[in-house]
Amino acid sequence: MPVNRTGTPASAQAGLHAALDQLRAVVEHLRASGAESLPRRATAALRPGPRQNLPAGVTDPVPAAAPPVAVATPVAADRFTAPRLQAAGTLEALRTELGDCQRCKLSGGRTHIVFGVGNPCATLMFVGEGPGRDEDLRGEPFVGRAGQLLTEIITKGMKMRREDVYIANVIKCRPPENRNPEADEIAACQPFLRRQIELVRPQVLVALGTFAAQTLLGVRTPISRLRGHWHEYQGVKLMPTLHPAYLLRNPNDKRLVWEDVKMVLRELGHLP
Repeated sequence: MPVNRTGTPASAQAGLHAALDQLRAVVEHLRASGAESLPRRATAALRPGPRQNLPAGVTDPVPAAAPPVAVATPVAADRFTAPRLQAAGTLEALRTELGDCQRCKLSGGRTHIVFGVGNPCATLMFVGEGPGRDEDLRGEPFVGRAGQLLTEIITKGMKMRREDVYIANVIKCRPPENRNPEADEIAACQPFLRRQIELVRPQVLVALGTFAAQTLLGVRTPISRLRGHWHEYQGVKLMPTLHPAYLLRNPNDKRLVWEDVKMVLRELGHLP
């Protein structure tokens, strides 16, 4: 049997090349569709059988998938490219497309979908984590105690009206007992948040808290290291800052948020 320089049978080497060509084709298709990495199911489908069935000296060409990261879970390509989602040319049309959403398990426990509120042409957009109890009951983001503090930041600190900004969340339904959002829940909502940002086209995004910042940036970096520095989301300048709920528990850190707010105001041209 012919062998190559490494001693691997030529037929096995050809099989490896064929498998890698198949993987490259799948990756290129997903990238063209807007996905950032291979879905776990696709990775599993491409992986060969048990290692004992592989020729001697040949290893699995597709490494085992890394443990899922909640804020970086790939969104299925069809969610990014669904024609009706992309065809939604206004926030109202996007809300209609969201409908009585049943795309994840949170739908079974919600009272209202909390889509977003504010100026559809806002220069400033806030993105939080998800609805709490008050938001779930009213169907509007940031209306509880944390929302009242956010309103004070906007009106008293930034000298803007709440209705002049746009406010949304990473997820649109309240998690049970306000627990952290899970990977599948973030993935189900992410295409809608992405489209919201595309439609509003703000000059500046402010990510409120760890989950919002990590989800938008696709990182696991702590909010303490992200805040105070400019980042970018799809060409929009993004400032991560502390969540108002955190400030209710740690009022001494309001000065850190004020530092972030001043950077935002300068970017918007409201401060010299």
